[in-house]
Amino acid sequence: MRVLNIGSLNIDKTYSVKEFVQPKETIKALRYEEFCGGKGLNQSVALAKAGAEVYHAGAVGKDGTILTDILKTAGVHTDYIQEMDVVSGHAVIQVDENGQNNIIICGGANDSVSKAYIVSVLDRFLAGDIVLLQNEISNVDFVITEAKKRGMTVALNPSPMSAELKSYHLNQVDYLIVNEVEGKELAEVNSEKISDIMEGLKIKFPDAFIVLTLGEKGSYFFNQSETIYQDIFKVKAVDTTGAGDTFCGYFLGGLAEGLTVQESLKNASAASAIAVSRRGAAQSIPTKQEVQNFQKNKK
Repeated sequence: MRVLNIGSLNIDKTYSVKEFVQPKETIKALRYEEFCGGKGLNQSVALAKAGAEVYHAGAVGKDGTILTDILKTAGVHTDYIQEMDVVSGHAVIQVDENGQNNIIICGGANDSVSKAYIVSVLDRFLAGDIVLLQNEISNVDFVITEAKKRGMTVALNPSPMSAELKSYHLNQVDYLIVNEVEGKELAEVNSEKISDIMEGLKIKFPDAFIVLTLGEKGSYFFNQSETIYQDIFKVKAVDTTGAGDTFCGYFLGGLAEGLTVQESLKNASAASAIAVSRRGAAQSIPTKQEVQNFQKNKK
């Protein structure tokens, strides 16, 4: 089973700070670094490192060679990535001394993913293949409907949330992978209780398989008939950037490999734990062997 990720490619401009800058405040960064990122790129790297056959589609500018190179190094097929005459997508990231982050994204080439291009890529895939999406490129809803016409399995990580996202054909999504904030917004519930968020999501998306990630509180997989919980692997967090993307890629990679949901959740949890103990986004994603060794050492 192949995975096609039509997703973002960003250069992450990362500033380490003692505390996040506040309104009307100017602070000096402790350190500046550049990393390859974007939710799309991160998830493709995670998929490849998990062992999946993954193809990335999307757009970069002429400054995007660093982005395609890191995908190739990870084992991602990059033949479908197009180069545009615009700047590549990028993000401005603050990482505080506790490893927490906040992020500003500039779409750049990610906003130039056209419907014609999408059709040309989807035509190369078959029914049963997985298409993975985030919400950092143009024409996401078009991909959802076109992929479903072809009998593909649609997985969506609806991040970052936007006003228009709720108008997408989310009822056609097979796997919905959300964090607590995204889950609450999509469920449209006025409650912080996890059980209420889960119930709301089941009502809103009765045909979907849903993964709800809760940071330090673990993660759930659920649908109308079953619920599976996975606890976290405790580590010291250095940088949480890309942790959710690592989880997403490893979870879907496990399913593509034929692992059970419980096995896929466990691997995803272990991989994201390793990722938060390292700096950077794509660079922090562990290999499959590292994930296996990590779990052995935690027994």
